[in-house]
Amino acid sequence: MTTIHDRIHSGLVTHHVAEQPRGLTTYATRALAVLRMAFGLTFLWAFFDKLLALGYHTGYDQAGHLDRFGDAAWINGGSPTEGFLKFGAKGPFESFYHSIAGSAWADWLFMLGLLGIGTALTFGIGMRIAAAAGALLYLMMWSVYLLPDNNPVIDDHILGAVSMVVLGLTYAGDTWGAGKLWARTAIVRRWKVLR
Repeated sequence: MTTIHDRIHSGLVTHHVAEQPRGLTTYATRALAVLRMAFGLTFLWAFFDKLLALGYHTGYDQAGHLDRFGDAAWINGGSPTEGFLKFGAKGPFESFYHSIAGSAWADWLFMLGLLGIGTALTFGIGMRIAAAAGALLYLMMWSVYLLPDNNPVIDDHILGAVSMVVLGLTYAGDTWGAGKLWARTAIVRRWKVLR
């Protein structure tokens, strides 16, 4: 449903149209909000695990021993991209990913991406940029290992990318998030891409 609000400023009447997805029930918007927050917390968890080597994926040495908060932690000089890109890459982009594995710029972009996407999705702000960046990150992670062993057509990275697009297009940050408040800020009203 679209609502129109009339505002009178200095004798001029302006119309403000509040966008809301058509055809979405209350339950559907709540389900999208849960999906948004779940993806947001997934990105944030990956960020903190790589930052601190919490031992849920990051923090194991090659022999399989756990070293929480040890050398694998990004804050202690570990690289969040080296292991996956150096040892996990396969397929047509293998040499490219090997060449950037562990480089400082790749580590910083990856970690800032995880933090930014995770924060935006969790709180429902900046959904368009977060969804686009999240979809791109998922597609890049999918391209590291081509073709996947379990299904050569589609895998969880593709499903994650598609989910990011859906979240970005359905105003998923408005339900149980700060999306509506965010949309009313001057910067977002000026640059709609920040919605």
